[in-house]
Amino acid sequence: MGFRCDVINVIYKNSLENGKKRLALTGLEHYLSTEGCHRILRELRREVLDPYGAFTVGETVFVDLPEAKALSDPERGELDMLFAFEHTECDQLFVKWFKIRLSPKRLMKCLVKWQTGKDWNACYFENHDQPRFISRFADAAPFRKEAATMMAGLQMTLRGTPYVYEGQEIGMTNFDYDRIEDVQDIESHNIDALAKKLPLPASVRWKMIRRTSRDNARTPMQWTAEAHGGFTSGTPWLKVNGNHKTVNVETDTADKNGVRAFWKRMIALRKTDPVLIDGTFEPIYTGRRLFVLTACSVTNGTASFAI
Repeated sequence: MGFRCDVINVIYKNSLENGKKRLALTGLEHYLSTEGCHRILRELRREVLDPYGAFTVGETVFVDLPEAKALSDPERGELDMLFAFEHTECDQLFVKWFKIRLSPKRLMKCLVKWQTGKDWNACYFENHDQPRFISRFADAAPFRKEAATMMAGLQMTLRGTPYVYEGQEIGMTNFDYDRIEDVQDIESHNIDALAKKLPLPASVRWKMIRRTSRDNARTPMQWTAEAHGGFTSGTPWLKVNGNHKTVNVETDTADKNGVRAFWKRMIALRKTDPVLIDGTFEPIYTGRRLFVLTACSVTNGTASFAI
């Protein structure tokens, strides 16, 4: 039994005084990873979780490596594992709505930093708050399958516990909406309203929403090529992506070289090769287009992966 703890490192505020104004998270010095937060986590672990052997993974915002180690240190008895966000922020300027050109080298540098700086990580690329990986970091149109399998290969060979988000296993992409009226995410509408007051042109505002909205990862699961992707016979909260006619579980399962088949092979490899579980992490080469790592087992066996 396990629990995902939402924004768990901001659950205790140590002052009611006005905080320092920032572009994001005004006053965070009063509530970000405070000692009171650590105290509550230890009490939660001791009084509620440990009696049942429950596992916790915490969503933690604005954490650096030292704080991540403190939150998940077994000796402190707080969280078992945590989701850090630095690698999901490598294409943004200050806040997620302002994007900069993606640098693969910057992404790899961040991954290496957390792989070598922390003993065990929660390894993920997608969740309900992030745009789809292959729409964000790759040219999803002509190379969707290649991007999806590359992501799977990288994620499943990192040291840590892999988390697969709904739709990753078939290479789902960002939504294909062409108007904000199709977006339900309240955060997106709030940002659009704020940007309108600045004022930013409608085309600029829509580009921000289309690239970054949380609804990109919240569209209905694409099961079949049928109406609404086979998700429902009714009207779904969000419109299904139009590419569900070709990108769906039924079609991908029938392809022996499909994205889902590749995920299954990678999962099987992790289960049968102890190097990928117990091995250490060492990057060999992190060039502009190639990322090579070596996992070394305790018995001196090695396995190298070029991603």
